[in-house]
Amino acid sequence: MRSILFLLVLTFCTTINAQHILSEKERATVIDELLDERFNNLLPKLMDDANIDMWVVISREYNEDPVLRTMLPATWLNARRRTILLFYRDKAKNTIEKLAVARYNVGKNIESAWEKEKQPDQWKRLMELILERNPKQIGLNYSKDHNIADGLDKTDYDAFMANLPKKFHSKVVSAEQLAVRWIETRTEREMVIYNQLVDITHDIIAEAFSEKVITPGITTTSDVVWWMRQKVTDLGLETWFHPTVDVQRSNNTGKNSEFYSFSSKPDEMVILPGDLLHCDFGITYLRLNTDCQELAYVLKPEEKRAPDFLVNGLKDGNRVQDFLTQNMIAGRTGNEILAKSLAEAKAAGLRPSIYTHPLGMYGHSAGTTIGMWDSQGGVMKDDGENYALNPNTVYAIELNTTITIPEWNRDIRIMLEEAGFYGEKGFRYVNGRQTELLLIPRVKGHQGN
Repeated sequence: MRSILFLLVLTFCTTINAQHILSEKERATVIDELLDERFNNLLPKLMDDANIDMWVVISREYNEDPVLRTMLPATWLNARRRTILLFYRDKAKNTIEKLAVARYNVGKNIESAWEKEKQPDQWKRLMELILERNPKQIGLNYSKDHNIADGLDKTDYDAFMANLPKKFHSKVVSAEQLAVRWIETRTEREMVIYNQLVDITHDIIAEAFSEKVITPGITTTSDVVWWMRQKVTDLGLETWFHPTVDVQRSNNTGKNSEFYSFSSKPDEMVILPGDLLHCDFGITYLRLNTDCQELAYVLKPEEKRAPDFLVNGLKDGNRVQDFLTQNMIAGRTGNEILAKSLAEAKAAGLRPSIYTHPLGMYGHSAGTTIGMWDSQGGVMKDDGENYALNPNTVYAIELNTTITIPEWNRDIRIMLEEAGFYGEKGFRYVNGRQTELLLIPRVKGHQGN
């Protein structure tokens, strides 16, 4: 019976924001326009800031450097054969060359600089280009501290160094700072688009956590998870991780109500009146990613609103968010932001845990890491703690606070996550944050977001 009902719910649900989502052709146009802006307006400044005048990015098909994946035009889903990109910045002339040591132009921005008939050896052609430009610093994508900046494999590194004239060996440096800045920095237009991504994410969660999808006593948490996955597919979008939906409830309601850790959540529970629901969900669209956690309460038959202890619990979660975001100041490292935010929240009587990560071209992206759920004393160097907060960057403001509920005879976690932007004027949420519990079923006039 439950499976049949769930199928009927799937059929009944309408398409959220379908009128706003671009066709594949339209998406390709936008992606290439964004790349044009990034290559011609953003990249020169980033190279100047990193003091690297030549950046060489090397990948082979199906083994792409994470940085190169963000540079491919919309019609390139992978590198081709061995793809070598060379960016040369002449600051004095205020020019930037974007060349491909490849058989093809890489879209409209990167011009092929290799005619195999004239120079059969790809590596030798690359060395010719380097000799002609005589760079001061050659940046390669290797890094101990940032996984996304460590995309150059050993085979290609060895071949590059074996072919590079000895006089240039001392000029080879890690491009990690440049690679991270390229990945983490958002343009003005990207932020306009990001607002829509977060809006779509919120809308899907709002529909998932509603009577359209959930029938208490019948629908399971797994049903809701797969509804979300199907909704994303039906909208022509993608998700970068499998969603989760979980339940916290009174200890007086029976089994499966333990205070679980992140690694021991029950796989499936039937949703009941009086449950506090939590989801973790994100989408991928126009090469950007969202990551959002929100809460919903399943009303009991006699209830018109959520209990005060849950309403106040959400307010405590919002307070932890405020302690974190007010400490996001340019130049501070993730560990510095974490320590100050936790200390202030604890001094206010809260029991916080903060595990905020960069968000953008990747879901767990490059940039400043502000805690991990299992590293509340600070994260290690190779997790990005030594990397300072920069403007024009996006973060998943992910955290929780533990509250005691005498009515339920237990502690619960208020777990929240929202996309936030740190810019020249400070912090703002990309498209708001949850300040009211979503109610199932909806009560007329209740917004929920």
